[in-house]
Amino acid sequence: MEIILLLIYSFFVWLIFFKFKLLAWNFVTQIIVISLPVFAMAAMILILNVVAPSSSDVRVVNYVVQIVPRVAGRVIEVPVEANRPVKKGDVLFRIDPVQYQQELSALEAKVPELSAKLDSAQAYQRELGEQLKSARSAHAAMASRQRLAELRERQTGELAQTGAGPKFDHEQAQAEAASLRSELVSASAQMAQVQQKLSARTSDGELSEVAQARAALEQLQAQIVQARWQLDQTTVRAPSDGTVVNLQLREGSYAANLPLTPVMSFVEHEQWVLAMYAQNELGNIEPGNEAEIALKTHPNRIIKCEVDSIVWATGTGQMPISGMVPQPGAQPIPTGRIAVRLRPAGKDKDAFLAMGAQGQGAVYTEHGKLLHMVRKVMIRVGSKLDWLVLKLH
Repeated sequence: MEIILLLIYSFFVWLIFFKFKLLAWNFVTQIIVISLPVFAMAAMILILNVVAPSSSDVRVVNYVVQIVPRVAGRVIEVPVEANRPVKKGDVLFRIDPVQYQQELSALEAKVPELSAKLDSAQAYQRELGEQLKSARSAHAAMASRQRLAELRERQTGELAQTGAGPKFDHEQAQAEAASLRSELVSASAQMAQVQQKLSARTSDGELSEVAQARAALEQLQAQIVQARWQLDQTTVRAPSDGTVVNLQLREGSYAANLPLTPVMSFVEHEQWVLAMYAQNELGNIEPGNEAEIALKTHPNRIIKCEVDSIVWATGTGQMPISGMVPQPGAQPIPTGRIAVRLRPAGKDKDAFLAMGAQGQGAVYTEHGKLLHMVRKVMIRVGSKLDWLVLKLH
């Protein structure tokens, strides 16, 4: 763009000083003609770098998921192909499920046994409740008979003392009262025994035997859920739409569920377009600003974007995590650049952008819109130069 402007300027100089000779071509005019474009171009570029800052470091970044199986085992199938589009939920590979199926079957076989124990414990709890109810009824009836026997004992004793009744009736009443007291003590002991058995309860009011049987059954059900999950995890599926790259996994390989040993790398389709800027170029950039990028993978094509956000963080701002006191003066710290995240917009919203593609771009702020055209021409000229493959072989 600068060359085009200089050529236009040179054309007008030729017309004024040489073609029509409107002004004299002397030392003063020569100094003015030469210095004017220098200062004008310098001022235009300095202003342009503020109102429409450009970046020569634009890169496309994709999320990469390291695929690590949740369970370990021998791989029996790898239906996916490298560098082919994969939809979310498609099968990446399968692990031999026999071991996990056997564990699940063994756990499920224990369910009837523990269910029967729970039913038996609940029946025992109901039986103890009926025994307690019966013991209380027997105790109440025995207590009534004892009170009646003690009353008869007193009455026959009074009659025997006055001679109005036989002494034998009094002795018989005494024997009956003593027998009933003994039976009442036995009934009280039986009721206490049942109450003692029923006293071992949980906070929910269940008998300890019932609680233990229920806990064993719930623990088994939890193990079954875990076993079913493990069986399901023998089939590893794509976490999102994307592509598997550098596929080395083959049938017969052993896949371990270790985070440090992923079996494949999955590149998601979701992307970030990052434009790296010097820190003093960000003053006027705001989310929503118009932007354009030109990638080397797409020569002579301008991709329309808009500013999504500014990543207000750099690695130079992170303190090392250690027990040592940081020494910032020991080594020079490089100048930090801050990334501006761009989002393709308009007709280029769904454009294919290769992961790792690089190029140039510019953001058009809300200031100095008259100069935006100059920056757009610069970007378009640069994109046309990407057609050139500068190598000698």
